Amino acid sequence: MTITLPFKAVIWDMDGVLVDTFDGHFRAWSRLFAELGHPFTIDDFRSTFGMNNRNIFKALLDRTLAEDEFHLLSDRKEEYFRQSVRGSTRPLPGVEEWLQRFDRLGLSQAVGSSAPQQNIDVHLDELNIRRYFAAIASGANLPGKPDPAVFLLAARLLNAAPADCLVIEDSVQGVEAAKRAGMRCVAVLTTNPAELLQRADLVVPDLTHLTLEQLMELK
Repeated sequence: MTITLPFKAVIWDMDGVLVDTFDGHFRAWSRLFAELGHPFTIDDFRSTFGMNNRNIFKALLDRTLAEDEFHLLSDRKEEYFRQSVRGSTRPLPGVEEWLQRFDRLGLSQAVGSSAPQQNIDVHLDELNIRRYFAAIASGANLPGKPDPAVFLLAARLLNAAPADCLVIEDSVQGVEAAKRAGMRCVAVLTTNPAELLQRADLVVPDLTHLTLEQLMELK
């Protein structure tokens, strides 16, 4: 079979796509907000999953933090998160197979995540998958998803046109960011139900259900 794909590069979100970090992030945010004496529910978490920390604080505290306070609280939350996941990181179903398959097909691959660089590094090294990525784009200091900034940065680092990129995402904000960037998007149902991800070009339960035939048919 001749394989002709309508994209030349793949940009992977990390949380909920490469690795299941849902519980780790929920525990870290819950711990931080408890220290702040502020309520934090699973619905709060789901509604902000995929955003960067600046936008999460703004949404849940209903105010913009001063820079010193933001960095202090954000760094504390991320340290709590890294403490909770070290030694327990596992790739999500189908991830390793598709990293290898895209690599064999000669596609450039990048990480495009809202997470801080230190979090990305922890996961790439624990999963031993850094070798697959020609570029790593952290959106921690960029406008947060659904703004497309992190995906556009990843495309620039890969020297790829946005129209030539496929994004793999799990969050509502991430899918919207991919579409605003002018990229194709496959969504996995790690974090959200299918009805919330209909902006994606293709929705699959997880990457074990993704096929080359489906990718070849993307418009």
